[in-house]
Amino acid sequence: MTSTVDTRTVIVAGARTPVGRLQGALKDFSGAALGGIAIAGALDKAGIDPNVVDYVIMGQVLTAGAGQIPARQAAVAAGIPMT
Repeated sequence: MTSTVDTRTVIVAGARTPVGRLQGALKDFSGAALGGIAIAGALDKAGIDPNVVDYVIMGQVLTAGAGQIPARQAAVAAGIPMT
């Protein structure tokens, strides 16, 4: 039996958020908002349409108070559809 599911994984670009001091210039941004900026930057750098992204995998050092599924929140903030 032949599978027709595409199981390729592709890393299109890398991006990261800036590093800031505790209660510094980035204090008003949530982790998801900063992640969304980084994801949008990586997609832009690679010339990838957010509508063709299937999965987003990201990490967050301190997740306390970030709400549920911060990676999903960041993906949506980057313009990746929730479908």
